[in-house]
Amino acid sequence: MTVLFVDIVGSTRLVERLDPEDVRALQRAYFGTVASVLRRWRGVVEKYVGDAVMALFGASGSDGLDAYRAVRAGLDIQAALARRRPAGVRLRVRVGVATGEVLLDLAGVRDGGHGAASGAVITTAARLQEHAPPGGVVVCPVTRDAVAGLVEQRPLATLTLAGKALPLDVWRVTGAAGSRPARHRTPLVGRRREVASAADEVSRALRERRPRWISLVGPPGSGRSRLLHEVTRAVSSVDGVPVRVRVTACPPYPCGELAPLAGLVRPRPGGPAGDGPGGGALAAFLAAPDDDTVAARAVVACREALLGLAADAPLVVAVDDLDRAAPALRRFLHQLHVAADERGLPLAVVTTCGAGSADPLPAPARRIPLEPLDASDTGRLLRHLLHRAGRPAALAGRLVALVGGNPAVATAYASADPAGEPAGVPAFARRLVDARLDRLDGTHRAALLAGAARGGPVVAAAVEAMLGWPAGRAEPVLRALAAAGLVHPLAAGAWAVDALVARVAALRLSRAVRADFARRLRTAKDTAAGRVPGAGTGVPVRDADERDVCPLGAGRSRRSGGGARPAPVPPDRLDRSDPLRVVPGRPGQPVRAGPGVTQWPGRPGRVGRRRTEPGGHTLGLAA
Repeated sequence: MTVLFVDIVGSTRLVERLDPEDVRALQRAYFGTVASVLRRWRGVVEKYVGDAVMALFGASGSDGLDAYRAVRAGLDIQAALARRRPAGVRLRVRVGVATGEVLLDLAGVRDGGHGAASGAVITTAARLQEHAPPGGVVVCPVTRDAVAGLVEQRPLATLTLAGKALPLDVWRVTGAAGSRPARHRTPLVGRRREVASAADEVSRALRERRPRWISLVGPPGSGRSRLLHEVTRAVSSVDGVPVRVRVTACPPYPCGELAPLAGLVRPRPGGPAGDGPGGGALAAFLAAPDDDTVAARAVVACREALLGLAADAPLVVAVDDLDRAAPALRRFLHQLHVAADERGLPLAVVTTCGAGSADPLPAPARRIPLEPLDASDTGRLLRHLLHRAGRPAALAGRLVALVGGNPAVATAYASADPAGEPAGVPAFARRLVDARLDRLDGTHRAALLAGAARGGPVVAAAVEAMLGWPAGRAEPVLRALAAAGLVHPLAAGAWAVDALVARVAALRLSRAVRADFARRLRTAKDTAAGRVPGAGTGVPVRDADERDVCPLGAGRSRRSGGGARPAPVPPDRLDRSDPLRVVPGRPGQPVRAGPGVTQWPGRPGRVGRRRTEPGGHTLGLAA
């Protein structure tokens, strides 16, 4: 999860020179402004401490961009307070952002949750805020890596934070990143057929002067941006005529609906001016692309500028991450395609989008899917990456199964030793899997988490025993997970959870839930063998009339983030003679929540362990 801390600079001196009524007005304006920005970026206020605000990103569901949303919220808080000047006072604040593992009380995740999250990353975010310059936003190394390429940042210092054993590198974020071409340093492996197919479609459209739309479709990390780059390189000319290429990328949560369009119409150095009908509107848009009102006036001018380029020479319009674009940009591209077709211009539109995108494409169109790399290509890529990183090439054989044919995950595993990460999962891979898990509903996520906790081959009966489901319920759920690529069928009715997914899913479970799962499996085995459940194991046996409930709460009340409310599980308390030994106890007693952490939950069965880098929402992980 990503944690944001914001605090006022010099608040004590400020309050001392103001009348109490002015202080109250200032506080209301300050807290209202901060909370409004946090809500807009889907952050949740966890607590107010004096004039400091702590917020969580990823508590209500991860989209893989939780750290980015936290950083953008920090920048917007600074800008909003600078504009508003509550009570006529110029407020300056410091913002610290850190990403790491927390223990999250799902039932307490709401504005003013007060104690809903516990973990060292909270202290880190607070300490970073103390070292931020007035008006600045500073981030930890994990957050810095998560937002690389999406925001402008520069090294600030290497700090020794209070309570931290090792110095911490700190970066200051200065703003959202401008549009610039991505750097591709790894070799293209296993994608030659897709490049050839897309390049052939583009060449045919330009040669026949019949516009075509080519969509490169694949999950995050599959190499969509790299493929787009290779396709535009492959069609540098058609029949000896040079091809113009205009490329833009859609950032997550764009500031302006049509802002990425500026990258397509901005004149290139040494190229045509691109000034045509409505040149004044076009110039105004290029000067302020984030202004939606200015952009709306320039739509026609932008379209005519691109059509003019196509009339002069074959033109390829390439748009990366179109699934992030606002509807206005998609409409513009559709209208551009139709207008070019009506005029018979040599134009091709090439876009990339996620595998779940189902936007209708104007005919003629071609979707080119990017399937996972096979084991051979994955091994080749890993060996190259490991060699470049100075690591043993022999590691490739152990990593192939974890990478799952995803080039970006391969890069994450090979670039640095993830031994310091939980379960050895790099932060980038963790973000991808967390976002996939949070797109599942409660029932499917519960079955997947149970299978991950089970380890090895999973059968429907074991999932049903672990979750307290009736016979026959797990089989269709496992089939649906297989269709989503999260589990794979084995022989004899068994299933295997994807290796990387299993590691990440298992990290979401608290030790208490793991123990309860193990107890349920032992009980099911004892019952099948005709033995008294729990006999000789030291595990308490429930009364026959006591209802067994799912420890993950699957199928119960839904939560706003798409998860399910945790159902009660047998509460535990600490054995004071051994702080690592958990013994049966009464509700409301202290529960060991993690290394060095003790929780006193207000209600039993409401605490769960999870980690996201950045973000990630977990389904009712009761402890």
